[in-house]
Amino acid sequence: MEYPHPGCGRRCPPADRREADRREADRRQADILRSMGASTRTVIRPMTRADVEPAAEAIVRGDWGDRRQFLDFVVGRPRFHGFVAEVDGRIVGTGLGTDNGLVGWVGIVFVSPDTRGCGLGRALTEAAIEALERAGCQTLLLVATALGRPLYEKLGFELQGTYLTYRAPDPPPDEPDPSIRALTTADAAAVAAIDAAATGEDRAHLVSSIVHDESTGFGLVADDGTLLGHILRPSWGSGSTLAAEGAVGLRLLDHRRRLAGADHNVTCGILDLNEEGRRLLEASGWTHTRSHPRLIRGRPLDWRPDSIWGQFNFALG
Repeated sequence: MEYPHPGCGRRCPPADRREADRREADRRQADILRSMGASTRTVIRPMTRADVEPAAEAIVRGDWGDRRQFLDFVVGRPRFHGFVAEVDGRIVGTGLGTDNGLVGWVGIVFVSPDTRGCGLGRALTEAAIEALERAGCQTLLLVATALGRPLYEKLGFELQGTYLTYRAPDPPPDEPDPSIRALTTADAAAVAAIDAAATGEDRAHLVSSIVHDESTGFGLVADDGTLLGHILRPSWGSGSTLAAEGAVGLRLLDHRRRLAGADHNVTCGILDLNEEGRRLLEASGWTHTRSHPRLIRGRPLDWRPDSIWGQFNFALG
């Protein structure tokens, strides 16, 4: 099996170490396939529309949740580069690269439990990386699981920060915030500008498709109508929540709590770099529940982590 070598840049491990790791992955893969009584016909290829259902089923069986709507959204869109791993025609893994201009995200690197440890995760990750670097991405980002982090660090990724997930207190606020309204297509440019300033990425393609096609988002506006922050909530994601001021971020989250009602748990995700956000949330009764490392490879990112109060999902940030 071939593993294409990405242009890894200054943070990439030395070539001799990459080659040694690759040979070891090939050896493990062959051993596992032999133990399965299977042939060694393994393929890493682009994901197609026909792959969505079997790929989603494999992910569900692996206890990674239902990703059908998200996979259906990304397949066929030019800025998303999806891949699947097949063993003798059976889809056993997925990977995704998302091209946001000079910044790319690697996500949904999943391998079925019965084929783990044989190099498929590395192959899927490298396929996504190569696609992003061909598209011109100079900074790569991902959120790592404990299982995947050692692999990503071998590929030159380093810790940039940690996402902290908080659970909202009960009960939700009763009174609506008069400064918060539903987003419309006329807000797309302002939403994209807030997004770019916060993330350091060009996600206008993503913002536009969500605002125009399936948004249940809302924004907080100043007295003069200026958009100060927003939450974009596509059907397949938790909700990208961005606000340059902590008080605005907290008001948006309170609005989301009110809409969800008392019977639904509401969570948000901020970075450990957002010290004001942590202080505001904890003072308001939010409880920290879990943490996820955010890794980076390539050029440093010009971004504002203190403006980030929630993510679409951990495949897109």
